[in-house]
Amino acid sequence: MRRAGLLPAIAVAVSVLLPATGRAHEAAPRPAPDFTLPSLQGSVSLDSLRGHPVLVDFWASWCGPCRKSFPWMNDLVKRYGPKGLEVVAIDLDKDRGLANAFLRELPPSFTIAFDPKGRTAEAYRVAAMPSTFLVGPSGNLIATHAGFDEKHAAELESRIQEALAK
Repeated sequence: MRRAGLLPAIAVAVSVLLPATGRAHEAAPRPAPDFTLPSLQGSVSLDSLRGHPVLVDFWASWCGPCRKSFPWMNDLVKRYGPKGLEVVAIDLDKDRGLANAFLRELPPSFTIAFDPKGRTAEAYRVAAMPSTFLVGPSGNLIATHAGFDEKHAAELESRIQEALAK
């Protein structure tokens, strides 16, 4: 009974914190929260990527739409990586084995980081999976995208192109 009352409160909080799911929205001009996290290659920090547009994506192994976003992000890296785009996908699974199984199924061509305690997700106010944030070369948030579908991914891709052109 206690849970049933909590769900509407969570839905209201999500609708206040994030724009409509699936749409790319301009982010309020503010610095993106910095992070340093373990990765498959050692560690990664947002600050070390300054000077490049960075797509920061939050995902988990149980997230169905994440299975569609990974091929899209691989394609982005193929097309825009040579132009300077960096992609960092941050896994929020508490069990690293679940993340590893997902990655064997959908091998990434971009940086994978791990945040099992979810502190980085809290700093970014993640409330939907996947949630994607485009960070400009100066370190400011440019756009946010909650959820994933190919139609609205095109909107985010146009923001990436704009960031690369600056």
